[in-house]
Amino acid sequence: MKVRYPAPLSPGDRVGVTAPSAGVPAELRPRFEAAVRTVESRGYEVVVGDCIDGSGLVSAPAPRRARELMDMLTDPDIKAVVPPWGGETAIDLLPLLDWDALRAAEPTWLVGFSDTSTYMTPLTLLTGVATVHGNNLMDTPYRAPDGLLTWLDIVTMEPGTRFTQTPPGLHRGPGWDDWEKDPEVSEFTLDVPGRWRRLDAEGPVDVEGRLIGGCIETLCHAVGSPYCDMPAFARSQAPDGLLVYVEACEYGAAAICRCLHGMRLAGFFDGAAAILVGRTPAPATGSFTQDDAVLDALGGLGVPIIADVECGHVQPFLPIVNGARGRVVCTEERDELTQTLD
Repeated sequence: MKVRYPAPLSPGDRVGVTAPSAGVPAELRPRFEAAVRTVESRGYEVVVGDCIDGSGLVSAPAPRRARELMDMLTDPDIKAVVPPWGGETAIDLLPLLDWDALRAAEPTWLVGFSDTSTYMTPLTLLTGVATVHGNNLMDTPYRAPDGLLTWLDIVTMEPGTRFTQTPPGLHRGPGWDDWEKDPEVSEFTLDVPGRWRRLDAEGPVDVEGRLIGGCIETLCHAVGSPYCDMPAFARSQAPDGLLVYVEACEYGAAAICRCLHGMRLAGFFDGAAAILVGRTPAPATGSFTQDDAVLDALGGLGVPIIADVECGHVQPFLPIVNGARGRVVCTEERDELTQTLD
């Protein structure tokens, strides 16, 4: 199974919007509409599905959510699918998706992060279709700071394209913008300095491998199942090594430690040449920090571990293409991630 890259989007193409996990509550519909307009401003036609309701935990019963996601991913007229955001229980979709049909269909870009990675990462692992771990639809109105891209930039790229992102050295402090009060907000508030950090040792890092990963709290429950067989992917797609990225949303450090231990035991980090850890707002457990959690679970792997990468629940966002070849550099002089759609 070779990694397959969807065709690049062009003006006039259709973008599907569905909520396979949490929907959009009424008070945030103005933000949703602003995000849709942002996509339309690139010349795309946006197709909004029926599974959008935000009055409950999920947007619709699991069979309906699975069917709508399947329909969009296999519709040859829809070139990309992006949810409003993640949620809590997208894992209920995994046994309901027709994986054979997804393998047979022409590849479609699937975009998102958080609970979106619960089905997005398995899509890459099981079908070989590249996916974009990056902004969700509700984040799309934000302009990327210098050095970073958005998912709207990446889905226009031809297979074989190589691109490099460099973090701005600033990130947002605690909290999020109030989209209910200001649904049109499009500028990140980046007011805290910070660079990538090597956790496992001192010294520069310059490592290559194939990129794959996602949200710890949601993916940890799929790892070890037939839907998240990382060792098989490593053997078939990355004999020279993987660049595995993970990020925590909100679990305390002790819980993240348990999750990472379980993921390691289930083979999620088999074949890793380096591990990238997203900057996180998640709390410590007493004096036991999120750094401690990562090192306790993964420090014995003997590979570079780089923390505070912009691939999680702290703005800004550095989109990562699951399945792409990557090169990560972390030195005193520079932090950068180069990806090749190959």
